[in-house]
Amino acid sequence: MSTLNDVVTALPMADPKSWDQAPTSPPGMDTIMPQWVGWAKYFAIGGGILGIIACGIMMMVGRRNRSHLAAEGANGLLWVLGGLSVVTLAAGVVPSIVT
Repeated sequence: MSTLNDVVTALPMADPKSWDQAPTSPPGMDTIMPQWVGWAKYFAIGGGILGIIACGIMMMVGRRNRSHLAAEGANGLLWVLGGLSVVTLAAGVVPSIVT
């Protein structure tokens, strides 16, 4: 039994500090992953701009005798701003949770 204990303690997994390593990227992903994140941010910004424009148009068109459309535009504006907030916070929140 003591031989088994010696083998287990000699393994690198036995040290709790060995599990807390800094994140490293797989080979070849050093330039690809930041590019993908940049593309995602670019499309999120474009979608946010189009979403705010669409909400504004809905509010303008719904001003006269279409109050339901104006209310949908105002409600959509909150969703667009909420989505943009989540996208903005993603780069800061995810690494702080994982590390």
